[in-house]
Amino acid sequence: MRSSFFVFVFILTIATTACTETDTKTSPTVAAAPAEVDVAAPLKQVLTEWDEFTGRFEAINDVQLRARVTGYLVEKKFKDGQFVKQGDVLFIIDQRPFRYELQRIEAQHQLAQKEWERAQNLRQSKAISQEEVDRRFQELQISKASLEDARLQMRFTEVTSPIDGKVSDSYVDVGNMVEENNTVLTRIVSTNPVHFRFEGSQSELLKYLRLDRAGQRPSSDTAPNPIYIKLLDEDKFYHQGQMHFVDNAVDNSTGTIEATAILNNDTGLIYPGLFGRARLMGRANYEAVLVPENAINTDQDKKFVYIVNDDDKVQRRYVSVGTLLDNDFIVISSGLSGDERVVVNGIQRIRQASQPVTPNMTQLEWREIETLVQSNAQPAAVQVAEQQ
Repeated sequence: MRSSFFVFVFILTIATTACTETDTKTSPTVAAAPAEVDVAAPLKQVLTEWDEFTGRFEAINDVQLRARVTGYLVEKKFKDGQFVKQGDVLFIIDQRPFRYELQRIEAQHQLAQKEWERAQNLRQSKAISQEEVDRRFQELQISKASLEDARLQMRFTEVTSPIDGKVSDSYVDVGNMVEENNTVLTRIVSTNPVHFRFEGSQSELLKYLRLDRAGQRPSSDTAPNPIYIKLLDEDKFYHQGQMHFVDNAVDNSTGTIEATAILNNDTGLIYPGLFGRARLMGRANYEAVLVPENAINTDQDKKFVYIVNDDDKVQRRYVSVGTLLDNDFIVISSGLSGDERVVVNGIQRIRQASQPVTPNMTQLEWREIETLVQSNAQPAAVQVAEQQ
C-alpha cells in the first residue's frame, strides 16, 4: 500500500513540473518599462567668478624685543597684553654701571678737548710740532666717539618699543641678568592693519596671468584687487581687503605660490595666527554654464554628468567643473554647451551607459546669490557672541 502511495506522488510531481515548463514556454515575457528620470537644460548666467582660498592672518610687524646691553633687570613698566606706542619704555636695566662709565668718559673727553685747544695755541707760537697737534686732535676724536658710545649704552638701559602694537607678557622677571643681543624680553606684534597670507596653485596662477594678458582681469601682482575674508565662526565674508603681494617664484616642493592681502582691523577682532577663508575675483561678467551640484558624478578622479540623447538613451559626458556657488549650482568650465538634456534627478536609476530612459523635462530655476559682502560691514560684538 505504501509503495503505491510513493509511486502516485512521484507521477504527480513529474506532471506538475511538465505543466510548469509548458506554461513558462508559452507565456510571453513582459519587458520592464524604461526608468523615469528628470532632465533639464543647463542654465546660462552672467557671473563674476570667485576663487576661494584658506589662509592665515599675520602681523605686519612682529618683534622679539631683546636687551641691547648686559645688566640686571630692575623694572618692568607695562601690563601684560597691553597696547604700546613706539618709543614707550617697557623695561629698565640697572643704570648705575653705565652712568659711572659715562661720567668717566665725559671727564676724559673734556681733558682731550682742553689739550687740543692748548696744542693749537702752542702751535701758533711754534712751541710744538704739527705732528703733536695732529696727535691731540686724534685723541679728541677718539674720546668723542667713546663719549657717544657711552651715551648710547646709557640709553639702551631703557628698553623701548620699536613699533605700535600689542605686547605679550614678560619673558624675564625683574632681578634676573639679561645679556646683550641674546636675552628676549618680550614679543610685540602690530594689530592694525594685518596681513592675510595664503597659497594658490600653479593652475590658478596661470589662469590669472592669461586673464591679465587678455585684458579681462588685472594681475594681483600689479593691481590691488579686492579680496573678501571670513573668520571660522562667520557665515559671510565681512572683512574686505586688497591684494598686496604675490611671490616671484613657485615653491618647488609644493607647486604653489604664496600671496598676501592687507586689510584693516579697526575692531581688533582679528588676531595674528587665526585662520580665514578668502574669496578673490577670478573672472568678471562672463556667461557661465551651470548645473545643480547633485547632477555631478565622479569616476575616480574625473567628473561627469548623464545626458539623454535624441533616442532617449543616457550617455556619460565628462566635464571640468569650476566654482560651487552658494545657491548649490556649479560652474561647468568645459564639456557642456548648454543645449543638452542633463539628468538632474533619478540618477540612482541609471545602471549602465546607453540605457533607455523616460525623460521628464523640467526647468531649472536660478536663485539669486546673496551679496558677497556689504560695504564696510562688520559683525557686531553681540552678533559674534551669538554665533559662538
